[in-house]
Amino acid sequence: MDRVDLRNRNSINNMRDGVTQWFKDNLGILIALFVLSFILSVNPITSSSFLTMKNIFNVLRQISTNLFLACGMTMVIILGGIDLSVGSIIALSGCLAAGGVVRYNLPLGAALILGLITGLLFGMFNGLIISRTTIPPFIVTLATMNIAKGLAYVYTGGSPVRVVTKEWQFLGAGYIGAIPTPVIILVAVLIVTALIMNKSKLGRHIYAVGGNPVAAVFSGIKVSKVKFLVFTYSGLMAGLAGIVLASRMYSGQPTAGEGAEMDAIAAVVVGGTSMAGGYGKIGGTIIGGLIIGVLNNGLNLLNVSSFWQYVVKGIVILLAVFIDYIRQGRKEMKN
Repeated sequence: MDRVDLRNRNSINNMRDGVTQWFKDNLGILIALFVLSFILSVNPITSSSFLTMKNIFNVLRQISTNLFLACGMTMVIILGGIDLSVGSIIALSGCLAAGGVVRYNLPLGAALILGLITGLLFGMFNGLIISRTTIPPFIVTLATMNIAKGLAYVYTGGSPVRVVTKEWQFLGAGYIGAIPTPVIILVAVLIVTALIMNKSKLGRHIYAVGGNPVAAVFSGIKVSKVKFLVFTYSGLMAGLAGIVLASRMYSGQPTAGEGAEMDAIAAVVVGGTSMAGGYGKIGGTIIGGLIIGVLNNGLNLLNVSSFWQYVVKGIVILLAVFIDYIRQGRKEMKN
């Protein structure tokens, strides 16, 4: 009995230490999130609408799509790569899933699987080329971004594929109890991603390859396999984001997902993941996604032009990368 009590006590202590370390690692961005939320809460224009339950759930629903992408993008950037194709995969997977329902009368489950498989196949294609050649991920995913975007326009003829059934709308616009369905799916995805990154051999290998690919090879790590799996996962997350977004908009749209890769990269970088690779945490990405989501929501509530919103998000990304640059410089000086 004493041994069981000791084991439980150690477990509690480890959990407490982990939470404390998480707060220490993310203190800066947690303060940024708090300050941003506080400003919007006391601003005369936004104070009456920002902290309402309806708006909070709206923000969580909106950021779910971005955080699906950001989960895969976190792995990709820790690996030292980039994935520009995810926004276009969103459009294609959403259009194909919606088309499966209204054009081919597929069961809803089969149509959703079609959307997921679309993202999975594009991710596998990216991973296969990147892992088997020396072509930079930037170039490979830039090419597949255009391929997926083009296929979405060819399939739809440039027009939305509308689905108005309640079953279709449930995934992106429905609720389970009082909680939006995408938020529940997001929690499951975050748990899976965190387990992969923190508790699996693949997670350790991702950090090793991102930190020093040459040393990883000499350690016996199959670098090509790691790259393939990471880009495959990123594609799968884009496929999931595509069907959830199409469900939320009641249609698959070839223009959906435009700029989504930038929001995902912003969430990852603001969350503290190093663009140089080898460092980053999914916990930081969650906070980064919240910051981007609250920022978008606040700018909308303030009636800021969408054109200026691009400028603001660009500045946020630049600041985050600059902070990472300073952090890397200090690390090199210590070494």
